[in-house]
Amino acid sequence: MPLSRQAAFAPIGEIVARQVLPRPHHARRLPLRISCIGTARYDGLGDPDGFDRTIVIGECPSPEDAMIFASQRVARGEVRIGSDDTLRSRPRIMVIQDNDQRLVLAGEVRAGIVLWRQPVGSDAEARRVVIKASRLRGMAFAASGHGDAASARDHRYRACLLEARLVDPFWRETAAELLQVPQAA
Repeated sequence: MPLSRQAAFAPIGEIVARQVLPRPHHARRLPLRISCIGTARYDGLGDPDGFDRTIVIGECPSPEDAMIFASQRVARGEVRIGSDDTLRSRPRIMVIQDNDQRLVLAGEVRAGIVLWRQPVGSDAEARRVVIKASRLRGMAFAASGHGDAASARDHRYRACLLEARLVDPFWRETAAELLQVPQAA
């Protein structure tokens, strides 16, 4: 009776390649930095007077910890620009990057939660996303040239949402696994 592939022992080379070698490579890319892209404005000024702002909110040792940290900060409303009480921030996109500034994961902030974006599945899909985002950025540039700041900000925001899927190839599998919905038994 032949043994099935699953019942057999894995070759040592496969164990080293899949489990041992990635660990040091992974460790060089840590800690992970969590940032928030959003808009800011001073009290008494309307939304058209706001400006885009990126805020670094912390570092974490793993993607799981970074997701939890970011989600908790958003849920508690703890994404602040600084100590100025007259400066209000509106978080729009949470971004997790590794030590080399490569995108690990990103998500849209809505109603006090982070909706993490599924990473692209291939380089071809990444190219399509880049083309769409570039078009939106071109539209933002044109709107800005016509003095339509609100429309320009909206186009830039939509481009950022698309680019949130451009997870670095090194992190794509990890990000996809983190976003898998548990299946009912």
